[in-house]
Amino acid sequence: MALTRNESCVHEKIGVYDNYHTGHHAAMVLTEDIDLRIFPSHWRHAFAVEQEVEGGLRRSLQVFDAAGDSIHKVFVRDADVDHAWATIQSEIALPDPVDHLAVAKRQPPEQPKSDASKVEILRKEWTRMTDTHQFMRLTSKLKMNRLGAYRIAGAPFVRALAPSAVDVMLETVRDREIDVMLFVGNRGCIQIHTGPVRTLKKMGPWQNVLDPGFNLHLRSDHVAEVWAVDKPTQRGAAVSVEAFDARGMLIFQMFGVGKEGRDSRPVWREIVQALPDLDMEAAV
Repeated sequence: MALTRNESCVHEKIGVYDNYHTGHHAAMVLTEDIDLRIFPSHWRHAFAVEQEVEGGLRRSLQVFDAAGDSIHKVFVRDADVDHAWATIQSEIALPDPVDHLAVAKRQPPEQPKSDASKVEILRKEWTRMTDTHQFMRLTSKLKMNRLGAYRIAGAPFVRALAPSAVDVMLETVRDREIDVMLFVGNRGCIQIHTGPVRTLKKMGPWQNVLDPGFNLHLRSDHVAEVWAVDKPTQRGAAVSVEAFDARGMLIFQMFGVGKEGRDSRPVWREIVQALPDLDMEAAV
């Protein structure tokens, strides 16, 4: 099981790690089940963990950043891994036992950054995008960030949604039985689920997806801002729903899965267009 989380959301996928592509700035695991974007500079501490649990011994590899916050965890589900586990320990373990861990001060989240004087440049360059990855380069060039740009871009690029839109979206995706891409991450890793959302279970502040091979645990009460975002690409419009916490940290992004080489599909756009916007909820 691959587990990636931030303070508001936990993303779990079951599968096999394969098709690994290394890189100094970014690396990837690309399989149908486990799909990761890895940023190695944040991988500072790692542990091979053995825990006695009901049913036997549970083994995991757990990675943390410089401040000791979780980046990624690998839970071994195959019990017959004694030789592989011993190999991992012998090949990558530090030579000396570690009885304490020096951690750095946690970096505060970046506040939303925007510049109203550059909004026309933002809009003009937004219309010229041919790939969603160009967006971060655009905001960096304008000395903005993702949420700061959303707050000033306006229609037709973005629409502010009510926080309740998250549950509505998940329920509608389930009911209409469409495939989506759901991104959850932190500074060191982004984990992606591509496929349906079938089983939702609300438990207190948690909204949970409990499907075979995929679980999601979302703190709904952490959702402070939600945006419907429309970015042009060479394959058509890439429409997403993106949630942020009260500090401006990205919690998750959801896209519709494109068909026949396109970045979106009409039914996903229909779902997003029908979500309650912020003004509608405020007026109730």
